[in-house]
Amino acid sequence: MKKSHILALIVVALGVVIVISTAGDASSYVSFNEAYELAQGGSSKKIHVVGELKKGESGQVVGLEPSADKLSFSFVMIDEHKHEQRVFYAEPVPADFVRSEQVVVVGSYKNDLFIADKILMKCPSKYQEEAL
Repeated sequence: MKKSHILALIVVALGVVIVISTAGDASSYVSFNEAYELAQGGSSKKIHVVGELKKGESGQVVGLEPSADKLSFSFVMIDEHKHEQRVFYAEPVPADFVRSEQVVVVGSYKNDLFIADKILMKCPSKYQEEAL
């Protein structure tokens, strides 16, 4: 067998190993109820939950509680099934967090609290047309 064929087989084998290893780490999009059930079942898998921040009648975000040192915060999020859940994030409040239209939290449950490892935000576009 030629050296180039052996090299090609090694490259293909490495590609397969990389795809298989990253597929096992992939998380899924679920509701808070499903995430809680997974945690109760012993799963330590990272979960994506999509929702929005809880807002009061005036449109202001309700339930945002920064820690005293401003290095972490918690907030109330409502998932797509209208279930409210307190979420803790061990980082400072991201810029434009309260302006976000939609929030994706990636993390898992610890007891009755959802601990987010990452927060992804969909903010209003500055390029959207304004109603005249």
